[in-house]
Amino acid sequence: MNNDFQNKSPFHSPDSQRVRKRKRIVYTHSDDQPSQRYEHKSYGTDGDYRTGGRNVGDRPNYRNARPTRPQNRPPFSSSRPRYEQKNAEEPVRLNKYIANSGICSRREADDYIRAGVVKVNGEVVTEMGIRVKPTDVVYFHDQPLRGEAKVYILLNKPKNTITTTDDPFDRACVLNLVRHACKERIYPVGRLDRNTTGVLLLTNDGDLATKLTHPKFEKKKIYSVLLNKELTPEDEEKLRAGVTLEDGFIQPDAVDFPKDGRKYIGIEIHSGRNRIVRRIFAHLGYKVVALDRVCFAGLTKKNVPRGKYRFLTPKEVSMLQMGAFE
Repeated sequence: MNNDFQNKSPFHSPDSQRVRKRKRIVYTHSDDQPSQRYEHKSYGTDGDYRTGGRNVGDRPNYRNARPTRPQNRPPFSSSRPRYEQKNAEEPVRLNKYIANSGICSRREADDYIRAGVVKVNGEVVTEMGIRVKPTDVVYFHDQPLRGEAKVYILLNKPKNTITTTDDPFDRACVLNLVRHACKERIYPVGRLDRNTTGVLLLTNDGDLATKLTHPKFEKKKIYSVLLNKELTPEDEEKLRAGVTLEDGFIQPDAVDFPKDGRKYIGIEIHSGRNRIVRRIFAHLGYKVVALDRVCFAGLTKKNVPRGKYRFLTPKEVSMLQMGAFE
């Protein structure tokens, strides 16, 4: 080729030759290209990009590729996080302080206070309703008490387990499944029938438990139901319109059919009445073969196998305390 043409053509300038060469190396997948280094970008822990060396032209190994999870969003596991105590500086009732230490319930704490075995800053207290501050020293049988750290555990409850702290008939209890999770005394929030599976929250935070179970708060619950026979269109209309049970009227918030056929039903309710889902379908002439709670107050059992548990994240606890979950 004529040298004058090469010098005059913009496609053969020294700069353009470097551009062409760089592009050829970047976009080729051939193994015989010159080995050059460039910075490969991958997602980092704080939302930024980290760099890692890689040869230009190397074919990515998709077979061994693994997605990177940011460290600030850990996978669900049994590792226990730290929670910020809400209103930790405010005075609390003495019986609540004793109950929060994990030795007894509030009602039992009232009995101990009347018996004169509780001291506050070295003085015996028998009056009910006394409030103590975090700086006060409370003694129980001359032993100083310390408030327990709050614990929040989500359990994917299996079948054939009862939702009680203990059982006189020595049946399997949900607390047996989390007995190694923490040293604090935790209790189930609400109840699930023995053969009902799914989301169950356990905690020693009495205030939050009351907020989640009291009927006036009406926390959302979603159940997956398997019936003994297909739900007829006529009964579906009755279900959506609501039914009147022995303890009052109840109407589901939503009804859906997640699978083929009409035996599998998804139902969303806010009521906290006892055995409400089973009684609704029994009223319509159906028997519930399997019942699984897939959502409770915005918490789901995603990535939690049956019979396993995980600790709630601090963000989830804050959302529950603020009432942000339905």
